[in-house]
Amino acid sequence: MRVRGAREHNLKNVDLDIPRDALVVFTGVSGSGKSSLAFGTLYAEAQRRYLESVSPYARRLFHQMAVPEVDSIDGLPPAVALQQQRGTPTTRSSVGSVTTLSNLVRMLYSRAGDYPAGQGIIYAEAFSPNTPEGACPTCHGLGRIYEVTEQSMVPDPTLTIRERAIAAWPQAWGGQNQRDILVTMGFDVDRPWQDLPQKDRDWILFTDEQPVVPVYPGYSPQETQRALKRREPPNYMGTFSSARRHVLHTFANTQSPLMKKRALQYMLSTACPLCHGKRLRPESLSVTFAGLDIADLSGLPLKRVAALLRPFAEGTAKRQAHDVEHPEQAIVAQRIAQDLVARLAVLLDLGLGYLSLERSTPTLSPGELQRLRLATQLYSNLFGVVYVLDEPSAGLHPSDTEALLKALHSLKGAGNSLFVVEHNLDVVRQADWLVDVGPAAGERGGEVLYSGAPAGLASVTDSQTRRFLFAADTTENSPRESRTPTGWLKLAGITRNNLNGLDVEFPLGVLTTVTGVSGSGKSSLVSQVLVELVAEHLGQEVEAEEETEADPLERAAPAETGGRIVSGLEHIKRLVRVDQKPIGRTPRSNMATYTGLFDHVRKLFAATPDARKRRYDAGRFSFNVAKGRCENCQGEGFVMVELLFLPSVYAPCPVCHGARYNAKTLEITYRDKNIAEVLGLTVDAAWEFFDEEPAVHRALTVLREVGLGYLRLGQPATELSGGEAQRIKLATELQRMSRGNSLYVLDEPTTGLHPADVEKLMTQLQGLVEAGNTVIVVEHDMRVVAGSDWVLDMGPGAGDEGGHVVAQGPPAVVAKHKQSRTAPYLARFRQAK
Repeated sequence: MRVRGAREHNLKNVDLDIPRDALVVFTGVSGSGKSSLAFGTLYAEAQRRYLESVSPYARRLFHQMAVPEVDSIDGLPPAVALQQQRGTPTTRSSVGSVTTLSNLVRMLYSRAGDYPAGQGIIYAEAFSPNTPEGACPTCHGLGRIYEVTEQSMVPDPTLTIRERAIAAWPQAWGGQNQRDILVTMGFDVDRPWQDLPQKDRDWILFTDEQPVVPVYPGYSPQETQRALKRREPPNYMGTFSSARRHVLHTFANTQSPLMKKRALQYMLSTACPLCHGKRLRPESLSVTFAGLDIADLSGLPLKRVAALLRPFAEGTAKRQAHDVEHPEQAIVAQRIAQDLVARLAVLLDLGLGYLSLERSTPTLSPGELQRLRLATQLYSNLFGVVYVLDEPSAGLHPSDTEALLKALHSLKGAGNSLFVVEHNLDVVRQADWLVDVGPAAGERGGEVLYSGAPAGLASVTDSQTRRFLFAADTTENSPRESRTPTGWLKLAGITRNNLNGLDVEFPLGVLTTVTGVSGSGKSSLVSQVLVELVAEHLGQEVEAEEETEADPLERAAPAETGGRIVSGLEHIKRLVRVDQKPIGRTPRSNMATYTGLFDHVRKLFAATPDARKRRYDAGRFSFNVAKGRCENCQGEGFVMVELLFLPSVYAPCPVCHGARYNAKTLEITYRDKNIAEVLGLTVDAAWEFFDEEPAVHRALTVLREVGLGYLRLGQPATELSGGEAQRIKLATELQRMSRGNSLYVLDEPTTGLHPADVEKLMTQLQGLVEAGNTVIVVEHDMRVVAGSDWVLDMGPGAGDEGGHVVAQGPPAVVAKHKQSRTAPYLARFRQAK
């Protein structure tokens, strides 16, 4: 494949020749331009060519990438991209639907299931809770019902109706209106709720009647009764609506997420009494296969499903009574079971046997989701395709990476080409061809330093990858002495996902890594239970999973945290959770606004003599505020041109030319740069520019130290990777000048990091510990594990074979442990040093 003149993002007019039918790995530090080359150029062009052969109508169904900036690409086969992305948070998307296994299982039950006597055949769609034919009529296929109760709507029964005992009614005039109507109807609104007769309470809360009565606002109950007797004309006629009716009506009809959330607090969720949480109608649940209904089968780990189906696939299963009357059913069962077993084998090879078909996508890690997609591709047996993968080893334990490499080799063996963007040296070493992009990030990257067989990289002195791939690792050749813990945080009886009554203790005042194969329970223990228990004790809010468009009812029920903290909390004053969720969902959010850096910069502009003369305040220099922004593009910097059937084109705004501000605001300069030019600076350039401003300079220093010097200050949040978002959060924390006694929790912070950037990250984490804090990291990167003070290894396997602490202690001790699946990789890394 020949690429000529690639200029996407920071690529500097790159020319490149790469072989087909090979495993090609793209390496380079974070932000060097690897993804711009692999995804933004090669994949985007392959997709564009493919879509040109598709009817214009069908094109609209694709998420079309922008047309790449490149002169020419020759010899490019069709491409399939497997990117790192979170699933959409709805419980209706599951492992079974992503892999299409659920369709086959439904077919199996429909055509070869055991039906109760006298029941007619049910078609496959009736075995899905997402169809009208299959959904349980009581809970509409959600498995839970939401009901309102007296306790949920009247939290404090000692209050009177006038004192707003009925919390579920609207807060403002709407609630007052309902109280006035009750006065007209003769209810006592000044007696404590608990003293009212039960039948009155039930009517007020639950009736479906909507009587219309005269209303006299401002009258006392006695005056109201007199007015009614005298037939005095009322202020208006009011319609009564019970509290339950109001809550359910608001929930079903409001467009406001805030109102929906308010209604939801009065609704209690319980398992559906008809399907008992199985989500299907009784007729569908009455059909069994191998003694299980379809919901029970979907709840089993995939490896159990494979074992259950194998006898049917091989034709050795014990014949069921009705097989004798319907021999064709046995043949159908064998056919479908063979297909299922073959598909499941691919998933088991990729180490995903611990997942179940019903496991919902939002609960999977990006690594798990990517391997599920990879399995579907492995099974589809395409030929002559380019697979473009984005860090397929992210979130994988070294033993799972071996399974992944086997899968990649079988894709290559089937006659396909693989382009892999990767930092993991185990994967890089397996490459047939290496493309190293650099030398540094952002403006200082975008060049191809080397393209050829891996061995040749040894002579490229500019390459940052070279020193890790060939040199005996340069960092700290002698392992550090492990620090001594200052205390212990002890947890008992932890129950969540595959953790069952686990007792565990974390050392304080040191750097701890929690290791184990994917699915062993690391994140359940650290990112969920530990964070929730500590946050609850400190009275901190744990930020919920990101809010999405998904209907709140379609989210999984929140998991109950089992377990408690026994001791050690007195040493923790603050909890800081640094995760990979985006720092914002729109281009208006960026690194400068998130870190608070931009507030200082805007104040500097407002303090200039010109700004003071014109009475411009700091708000004038925000592109989100009407007085400062360009009105044509509303401060977006670009305008979207909708093209029917083609990807939408974003053109720079013709008025501000992408500057986002109006002309008057841009007339103000600080050291000869206007505010838009400052936002266009990279962190490195801004660090030199603001060298005389301590507050700004300190924030920029920290961003450089976590390896983000290449990002532009105004780079939109939507363009940042999960790893970059996580490091921006870390930098924001680091510039707060920690006072010690904080607990920092990070989940796989090395995701998307080149080994050179991992070194920078380790320096920061060690600095946090030196300042008297505790750092707990869930991690697979042996460089981080070897550099920590304490290792807690979970396992031994994944899913129901995990959930235990296999080994714990300093890295040197864990490396010698016989049962630990992490030990051999840790030992090998330590020897390499």
